[in-house]
Amino acid sequence: MEAKKKVLIVEDEKNIVDILRFNLQRTGYETVEAYDGEDGLAKAIGENPDLILLDVMLPKMLGFDVCKTLRSQGNNVPVIILTAREEESDKVLGLEIGADDYITKPFSMRELIARVGANIRRTAMAAPAAATAAASAMRVADDLSINTDSHQVFRAGKAIDLTQREYELLTFLASHPNKVYSRIDLMEQVWNYGYVGDDARAVDVTVRRLREKIEADPASPIYILTRRGAGYYFSVAQA
Repeated sequence: MEAKKKVLIVEDEKNIVDILRFNLQRTGYETVEAYDGEDGLAKAIGENPDLILLDVMLPKMLGFDVCKTLRSQGNNVPVIILTAREEESDKVLGLEIGADDYITKPFSMRELIARVGANIRRTAMAAPAAATAAASAMRVADDLSINTDSHQVFRAGKAIDLTQREYELLTFLASHPNKVYSRIDLMEQVWNYGYVGDDARAVDVTVRRLREKIEADPASPIYILTRRGAGYYFSVAQA
């Protein structure tokens, strides 16, 4: 029997924790709970969860700092930021520091469960996909290459530090050169769920972050380009 996937809930409001625990366990997940940021960080490291639901406003340590610390340690566990605020800056900051997703309170439990499942499936699919890749090193441009075994990207021979989501977006676009994908397409193909509200904004932020890391001049990109009114594509010169 396959082991249950473990979700770490880091949230200081007990009633929200109780609701999340009940619904996640009913769906078949194992849960671990933490009520402040410091305990959340300790359990994120010690419990090895498959996904973290991470509130922003926490005692002792903010959710943003928990996520930032995990990423600085090379821990790429999927993180869904929970925020009670509608501010665009909160959502963008969460993505900037390496969170995989965000959801704004109050949220639909059905939507949250769907996002938990999508992010866990995405991570579970990544390793087999890399292992069965035809070639471990995919040269995608003159000075840009992707090693699908180690999940590393190199530009001019130097490794680039990408988040898991940035890596997956780059790999997806580079695997379909010159094909234009709308933000909704990318939400379905890379994020593994359909367009919900203003969530396609996450695509723009991830593309911008990716450009800052792989482009010599992010303001004038040569790899990931925009087709105005249509979407994004990975540019490869046609023979």
